[in-house]
Amino acid sequence: MQHDLLQGWEPPRIRVAGIDEAGRGPLAGPVFAAAVILSEDIGIEGLDDSKKLNSLRREELAIEIRERAVAWSIASASVAEIDSLNILGATMLAMRRACEGLNPAPQQALIDGNQVPPGMLCAAQYVIGGDARVPAISAASILAKTARDAYCREMHERYPGYGFDQHKGYATAAHLDCLQRLGPCEEHRRSFAPVRLHYEAVLT
Repeated sequence: MQHDLLQGWEPPRIRVAGIDEAGRGPLAGPVFAAAVILSEDIGIEGLDDSKKLNSLRREELAIEIRERAVAWSIASASVAEIDSLNILGATMLAMRRACEGLNPAPQQALIDGNQVPPGMLCAAQYVIGGDARVPAISAASILAKTARDAYCREMHERYPGYGFDQHKGYATAAHLDCLQRLGPCEEHRRSFAPVRLHYEAVLT
């Protein structure tokens, strides 16, 4: 009698990390990135691009992701690094840091967007629109966004006159008005035009 040696055999699963960022556009604060490895056996309902979720739902999902993911990691690149490297270089740095913070380490990384950070320690590819298409990237977008929002609340405590808890550092009319009246604080990105123009005006 012959036995099928492949009966019941499944190819080994690889650990795939989803990676996304939050905070490329604001005038202030670090840029954040997160990396998440999800279990194929434990689904998390409601994952989506963080921008499509309200703040309460993001916070609820962030708790569930941290509790149920195989691994997760959040990293950032500082304002000084943004001004030194430019925002793209700093974003790539934060993404790589997030991936390197995972334990266990991933065997593959899927990055939201159209570029792969240089120096990745595992196979990596980008996925355009991945934050809405790949659950692990959606989870990463939620962790990055909620981490950055928490940092913005901390900025508000340190610099209450700027309204960072409301506009999250983006160039809203209210934020630009505060920048005009108060000048930049230490959290403002000097390489970004509205902030840079303020310093140039002071020097002239």
